[in-house]
Amino acid sequence: MQKTFYDRLSDPFRRDPEKAARLNKINTLITRACYVIYPAILFWLAVTKDPRFFRAFLVPCISFIAVSLFRKACNAKRPYEIWDSPPVIPKETRGNSFPSRHTFSVFMIAMTAGYALAPEAGAAAAIILLAAGVFLAWIRVAAGVHFVKDTVTGAAIAVGTGLLFFFCI
Repeated sequence: MQKTFYDRLSDPFRRDPEKAARLNKINTLITRACYVIYPAILFWLAVTKDPRFFRAFLVPCISFIAVSLFRKACNAKRPYEIWDSPPVIPKETRGNSFPSRHTFSVFMIAMTAGYALAPEAGAAAAIILLAAGVFLAWIRVAAGVHFVKDTVTGAAIAVGTGLLFFFCI
């Protein structure tokens, strides 16, 4: 993608500190909500002695580690490193952009919710979390901390892994 595409997304936030602050707050809110939801799902499964607990714990855990190792090996630069454009979300990390772990995590938590919760509740939670994941992916790109390929790949890995290990095997 071209720098102009990313600038068009980011410039409205860079020019308006209030918009930037709102974007940062929404980024933080979605991230924190998802990181509360996942342990809550695990807690519920443990308390109810649901046998799905171990799969709901191991699949996200192992895949998060695998994504982290792959990301470290790739060490892809971030948009603000390549184009010297300041990120909207305060960030100084160098490299480790591909794939986006934020996006991966939200989508993996959505897949876990779909697997671990009762069919109706799981489907509803998964849909809400998938929508939040799409929004978070857009935020990460608009904030200039990830490329589209980073967020799309993070989401695809999570959905593919979730489908395979939660619903196919």
